[in-house]
Parts: sequence; structure tokens; C-alpha cells
Amino acid sequence: MPPKKKMSKSFHELSHWILLCANRGRPNIDFLIEIAGELISFLECDSLEIWLNEGSRCSRWGGTRKPRRLYRMTDVSTSVLQSILEGGIVWTNDAGNTAAGQLEKARTMMPDDECSNGQFLSLACFPTTIGDDDTGLMVIKNKQRDFFREETLTLYEDLAQILAIAVTFQRVRLAQRERVKELTCLYKIGKASSAPGDGIDIILQRIADCLPPAWQYPELTWARIVIDGKTYSTKENGKKRHSMRTDVLVGGKRRGVIEVIYAEEKPDIDEGPFLQEERKLIDLIGREVAIAIEQKEAEADRSRLQEQLRHADRLATIGQLAAGVAHELNEPLGSSLGFAQLARKHPDLPAQVDEDLQRIEASSLHAREVIRKLMLFARQAPPAKTRVNLNRVVEDGIFFLEARCAKMDIKLECLLAPDLPEIVADPAQINQVLINLVVNSIQAMPDGGELTIRTAKTGEDISLFISDTGIGMSRDVMQKIFDPFFTTKDIGEGTGLGLAVVHGIVISHGGLIKFDSEIGHGTKCEVKLPITDPNNDAEEIK
Repeated sequence: MPPKKKMSKSFHELSHWILLCANRGRPNIDFLIEIAGELISFLECDSLEIWLNEGSRCSRWGGTRKPRRLYRMTDVSTSVLQSILEGGIVWTNDAGNTAAGQLEKARTMMPDDECSNGQFLSLACFPTTIGDDDTGLMVIKNKQRDFFREETLTLYEDLAQILAIAVTFQRVRLAQRERVKELTCLYKIGKASSAPGDGIDIILQRIADCLPPAWQYPELTWARIVIDGKTYSTKENGKKRHSMRTDVLVGGKRRGVIEVIYAEEKPDIDEGPFLQEERKLIDLIGREVAIAIEQKEAEADRSRLQEQLRHADRLATIGQLAAGVAHELNEPLGSSLGFAQLARKHPDLPAQVDEDLQRIEASSLHAREVIRKLMLFARQAPPAKTRVNLNRVVEDGIFFLEARCAKMDIKLECLLAPDLPEIVADPAQINQVLINLVVNSIQAMPDGGELTIRTAKTGEDISLFISDTGIGMSRDVMQKIFDPFFTTKDIGEGTGLGLAVVHGIVISHGGLIKFDSEIGHGTKCEVKLPITDPNNDAEEIK
């Protein structure tokens, strides 16, 4: 028999140390590495296995003294564990003796690997239990015969119970710590998502920053969120060694992905080196991100609708004001214009007086034109719809503008689609749309350029395209072009009602108008009108 070994630590010191380790709530791998190394040193054995009952399976961890390491072994079913536990403490100092029937049964039920392939002669299995709960096994192995003594078996059995308590307590502490981390992460995500005034970019970056602290190894973790091709990432802590990801589904459509990455190799636990709880967490975060995106997009849609409502309300208010102003001014303005025209017919009128009367007459005519546009804007004159050929409207309209284009060195080109279907519209109002748009293009090319007018059939609609090579418009200007009284022209050169009137006419015909412009590269406009009247059957139009 070999001499009794001298322990580096007493049993009580080792027990106290093991329980202190369990109280730290460290990750399973770190805890097992530390515990297994200390147990091997204390027992002075060649190998140690720790079996852990995980419910549906039993995970096995093997540790060796030379070389000193811990590694994951092949998992076994809990039925294998229960079969071994039925024999209680099983041990032998000569594993090659097949007469040790109970031990041989246990050994043959262990999967074959480098720590259970028959090279160990001394072998002992100690159940780790707490009350009626079987938590697993502590398996001690040594290559020499006669390693175990009967007087030390009770010590090993007590040590197995301390291990069972420590493993259970460590799991509780770890689960508690992980739940706190997960709840903290979800709280921060909820807080970031509900922050008023923050855009989706800021929210997604804050959510990405919340992820690493919620995983087992935050110091080795970095995360990224990719939404619609745009990436929101934390600082990379190293190369990508392990990762877990989940899709972000918004309205059932995949919009991106969330990925959590470990920068170092870690042993397998559940899903690779990640916990099952971490899979549940990342899937939950994916749903939270989807909700945040939906909320922000809904807020944007709501703001856009509110702006449209405010714009419509503003137009309605201005329309009512315009109608009242037009009615109040029409009579005195007509009197001023009539008396000025009568005065000019007086014989022997001095030249200066005639010139002044001409200015009064011109100003009155200009004011009457503004009032006429105000009346149109206020929709005081309902459209008189009939069948209209858009090509004919274009030909009649540009007849009066060709000379002006030639005078300003503007090349005018008309590309009219043949056999264009007729539309149901008010020809006078459509002509006004054309004239206003063409005049705007001409005024945008003070140094000459090219003006193109084109018609085409686009699906169930007829389109009028007007493009120029003028000075163009900025994005800010384009957002205001339909606002009444908004103009970029100098005082006296524009009323700011032209495009507002155009917009009102197009909308009243069930159509739409859109602009595409860039400063220095000109402007393109498309007016789309339905072939049939959206409010009346075309056959009823005479």
C-alpha cells in the first residue's frame, strides 16, 4: 500500500474555499475550471470528472493534472446517470478486475473517451446529491493501483456533497446575476426606445450599446445591429470567434439582423458557448427592435399626415380669406379701372397725365389678375368639364409663348404622343396649368436654355411632362412650392399663387403633380390626369 498522502489544504479549508467560489456567481466554465483544478490538487489524482444533471441530459466535464486542463466531454442521457447512481458509491483499486461487477457496469455505461478508456486502474464514483435531488457525479481516477483507502472514502463522499451544494448554489447565483443583467438590458432598451424626439438611428445605436453587458463575458463581447443595410455597432473587442444572431422582422418582413459576438474561444455550454437564456434574450431583443422601428415609422407617418392636415387646413383658411378679399376688392378696383379708362378718352389730355393714367390702368389690370387667381384658388368658379385633347391644349397654349422663348434664347421642343386619348377636364383650367408651368420654366432660364414639353399615356392616365435646364430648386424650396403666396421671385414679379392654383386645379381633376429638381441642373415636372373623370361617368359628359 502507498503511504497516506499529505493534503495541501485541510478538508474544512477546501470546503470553505469551494463555497466562496460558488458565491461569486461566475460563469459555469470559469467556476468548473477553478473547482476542478483545486480538487485535483487536493486529491492528488490523475483525472477528475464532474457530471452535472441538466434535466434532459447530463453534461460531463473532465479535468487532468498533467497536462492541467478542463474540457467538455460527451454528454450522456439522464438514464445513464440514474443507472450509475443506483449503485451508490462505487470504487475499485483494480479496474481491470472484471469481478467488480457493479463497477464494471458503471464503467461500461460511460462513453469511451480519453478519460474512460481503461487506462485508469483506480476508479471511484461518488453521487452528488442534495436531499432527494441527484445533481450528478464526482468521478475520481488514477493510473496507479491501490490509490483509494477505505478510511478516506467518507472524506471523498463528504467532498462530493460539498460539491453538490456549491454547484447548486453557483447555478442559483449565476441565474440570478444573468436575470438581473437581462432585465437591466431590457429596461435600457425600453428607455432608449421611448425617448421623445430621438430618431431611429440614435435609438438603434443605444440598443446596440446595451447588448454586451447582458452576456456572460461582457469584456469579450461586441454587438451589432444591421437594419436596411445600415450598421449600428459597439467597439470590436477582437476577431469574431463565436456569434449568435436573430432576425428583425417588421410587419412580417425581414429588415435586418442582431448579432452578438465573442472575441475569444469558449467551450460549448448550450448553444455553442452561449446559454439557452441568451438565445431567448436575443430573440426578445429582436422583437423589441422591431417594435421600436414600427413605432418610429408610425410616428413619422403620423407627423406627415398631421403636416398634410395642417397644410390642407391652411389652404382652406387662406381660400376663405381670399374669397372674401376678392369680393371686397373687385368693386372698387373695377371703378378705378373704369374711371381711368374714361379719363384717358378726354380730349387734349396732357402727356404726363395720360402716362399716369396708363400706370393706374396697368396696375388695376394686374390687381384684377391677382384677384382672378385668388378666386380660382378659393375655388369660387367650379370647373366646366368636357372632353379635352391634351395635345390640342398644348398646341394652343404654346402658340402665345413661342415668340417669348425665341426672344430669351430658349429652345422649345414639343414631343406630343400620337393618338392620345381624350380626358374629361375643364380646358380653360388645364390651359392655365400649362401656361403657369411653362412661364415658371421660362423665368428659371434668364440666360436661355432648353424647354421640353411632352405628352404620353401612362397606364390609365395621361401625363404632361415639362422640363427645363434652368437654375433649379433646393429641397427646402420644393417643400413650399404649393404654399399660397410663397415665391422666390423679386417683389412685383410674382404673387406666389401660380403653383398653388395649379395644384388646386390638378387635385380637383383627380390628378397629381410632382417635381424633380436640382440646383444648377434644371427642373422636371409631371402632371398626371385620369382619362375618365373620377367623380362622374365619362359617358355623361357632353
